[in-house]
Amino acid sequence: MFILKRVGCFGSIMVPQCTSLFVGNFSACHCLSSPKRHSPYSSVDSERYSSLVKAVMSSKVSSQTPENLQEEDEHFYGPVVKARKPSSGPEVRVPKNLHPFLNCEETVETEEAESGPPTRILLNRGKYRSPVPSVTRILQQTLSPEQIFYLERWKRKMIATLGEEGFKEYSQNLFRQGKLFHSAVEDTLMSDATSMDKESSEKAEYQPDVQGYMESISHVLADVSAVRATESTVQHAELNYLGIMDCVARYRGVLCLIDWKTSEKPKPFLSNTFDNPIQVAAYAGALNSDGNYKYQVENGLIVVAYKDGSPAHAHQLSSELMLKYWTTWLLRLENFIE
Repeated sequence: MFILKRVGCFGSIMVPQCTSLFVGNFSACHCLSSPKRHSPYSSVDSERYSSLVKAVMSSKVSSQTPENLQEEDEHFYGPVVKARKPSSGPEVRVPKNLHPFLNCEETVETEEAESGPPTRILLNRGKYRSPVPSVTRILQQTLSPEQIFYLERWKRKMIATLGEEGFKEYSQNLFRQGKLFHSAVEDTLMSDATSMDKESSEKAEYQPDVQGYMESISHVLADVSAVRATESTVQHAELNYLGIMDCVARYRGVLCLIDWKTSEKPKPFLSNTFDNPIQVAAYAGALNSDGNYKYQVENGLIVVAYKDGSPAHAHQLSSELMLKYWTTWLLRLENFIE
């Protein structure tokens, strides 16, 4: 217990006053009685490191310079290899021969009559067939490593599921259905071109294998008119390639080269169609240079049909997009030749 003395004044007489306080009222007293904590540095041998500390504290200016440091680094690690400055983007390749997409001697959208049966030039597939490479062959042989990887992975997955024979049969069925589908579309377009009664073609019955596909593209066919060519061969004499285009007609009033495709999966975006836009641009470029066709085509259309009858996706290719894919085609053609 502590005793605190105070002095009180009553008149002219000073009287001492005492106040008693218990030590327990002060929390500091408890701290004074607690054991002393040990510093983590108390176990450090200060004499051992005293010379190092003195050297660090006494040096005001380092004798090393950036040049000395670089020489030392080069001695231990070799010369410095400076990284290249990051480029603004991937290097853009330009075709060595930037052949024009359109034929300057022909007039775009000429006044050639659109009535009458569509043009259909057959490809000679017999003994004396043309040695000129096709668009399909050129695209298949110039796939990128990434495209080849995904294609092979898909093939291995299908073989693992169906087996070798099952996958072979699956591929043959796809080819057969595609051929039947193109024949059905061609018959429909030809009948529409020669008949004024379009309702009769809409009520036509198709084989079960293509019934769903034709139902899928019914809303697209309603906007197709003035068919000029169907399943017809085009050839680019200067660039030395050929192909069989599906159709040339007006879609919603715009003259387009149309490509009919089938798919088991939805393809709502143009990017889902892989190399199909390049194929369409290649066919259009060949048509524009082919003397058998007295008109020019600047626009394209890719129609993806579905077997379950779901509405087909129609991807329009503007003249700007066609020029872009035409440039890509010229690069693929150069790779094929090289």
